[in-house]
Amino acid sequence: MAKGIIKKLMDRGFGFIKTEGETDLFFHRNELEGVEFNSLTEGQEVEFEKGPGRDGRPAAVKVRLTEAKIKKELPPTEETTEAAETVEEDSTDAS
Repeated sequence: MAKGIIKKLMDRGFGFIKTEGETDLFFHRNELEGVEFNSLTEGQEVEFEKGPGRDGRPAAVKVRLTEAKIKKELPPTEETTEAAETVEEDSTDAS
């Protein structure tokens, strides 16, 4: 899958993805997977496939946040909180 950065979001449910070495790609909210349009912000990294848009020009389809970004945005769970505390304790023991 190709990767890019959300460059611009429009209130009407579409946006544009900046890709390296190519023109910006259009995407529509109907092409999002695993994320709601209203939760997106400009600058987020996404991965997508290229496909034809309604007007025949290339567009981004099957758009989703990259795995690294998804993990960072999830709220901490009891398991991850305990792991973080263990790391902090280990680092203070080394002093």
